Amino acid sequence: MPTPPRIRVMISSRNNQEFPYKKKSDALLSDIRTVLAEQLEAEKLFGEPLFEVWINEVAPAAEGDENIWEKCRNEVRRADVVVVLYNGDAGWAKEGGEIGICHAEFEEGMGTAPAKVRVIRMEPLAKLRKGEDRVRDELFRREVDRHKQFTGRQCRNGEELIDLCKQTLREATAEMARLGVREARKGKYYSGGALDWSRLDFRARQREMRSVLHTALEDRGGTLVGSDRECIAFPLAGDKVLMVCHAIPASFSIPEAREGVSQAFLRDHELVSVLGKRNLGPVHLIACHKSITESQALRQLGFPDATLVAPPFGIFVADDIQKAQLFFLANCRDQTAVINQVQRLFDWIEQVDGAPRLVERAAARARIVQAIAAEQVVKSRRAGA
Repeated sequence: MPTPPRIRVMISSRNNQEFPYKKKSDALLSDIRTVLAEQLEAEKLFGEPLFEVWINEVAPAAEGDENIWEKCRNEVRRADVVVVLYNGDAGWAKEGGEIGICHAEFEEGMGTAPAKVRVIRMEPLAKLRKGEDRVRDELFRREVDRHKQFTGRQCRNGEELIDLCKQTLREATAEMARLGVREARKGKYYSGGALDWSRLDFRARQREMRSVLHTALEDRGGTLVGSDRECIAFPLAGDKVLMVCHAIPASFSIPEAREGVSQAFLRDHELVSVLGKRNLGPVHLIACHKSITESQALRQLGFPDATLVAPPFGIFVADDIQKAQLFFLANCRDQTAVINQVQRLFDWIEQVDGAPRLVERAAARARIVQAIAAEQVVKSRRAGA
């Protein structure tokens, strides 16, 4: 019988620093990490080990060696969960001008899969070091604070640290199971709901895609607004943002599929009555039946000088001049896929703390749209005079 796979856990922190443990004020973090790794690997589910833990104490290379630097980054990429024991110390660096190893591990995790990174804060933070090390520590602290990845309470000793790590991994394991179920529900494109949608013509498929988008946003607290009930007033960061839903019912490269969707934000002034005085935006959500590339998304905006991000759900494009914001949801092949991509969208917004900036742009966009609409009224009056 094959050995069941285990959840790979990478623990990132400083080693040779003192932290209270077992009533000893001069205990070392490396000792606490070793105990934590042993206890985690002793955990079982139905009689089988559940976790495989990596700490750099087990690596043969000496600290400061280039091999251990790359080894640590590789282990972050391989891990299913990265637990950062954070005390504000960025760690050693290979040479002057570079970030510390703890900072590098954190950046690697956030850059490859931020959802798997868990940060546990130790209290008090380590004292800032001197010289280039101080610069590294300050840079690391700003970066961690910016991501707002703290988990649970702050730990004042090794016992609290071990206990919170176990709670964190328990929650991470449950979350991974939920994510796995959500992915499994998507099914295959050649059967089930995806096959049913493929049998529809463009307009019918487009209606289905938009309908599911509306339902997904309503389930999250949004409200259908407007005479044709095609827009959603969505609560976000204490405000209401007008979400306009679109669907591209075939490959993005087919012009007929993009009909009515291409550069739809240029018609935002027609929604001024729906915006009213309370709603911000509009912000455009575009469900794409198949994939979308960054260049295709930029062509929709009309020029390349824009904010462009490729999160798990697809592409996000924002124009910081016109304040237009476009979310492209890729591979919306059936109802479950659309709901899954909407979930991913809001997961991403939460992870990067993007709601305040999204709302700020939406407020600016509302002012621009209202100004354009007012100018159009003046133009119509002059034409009729």
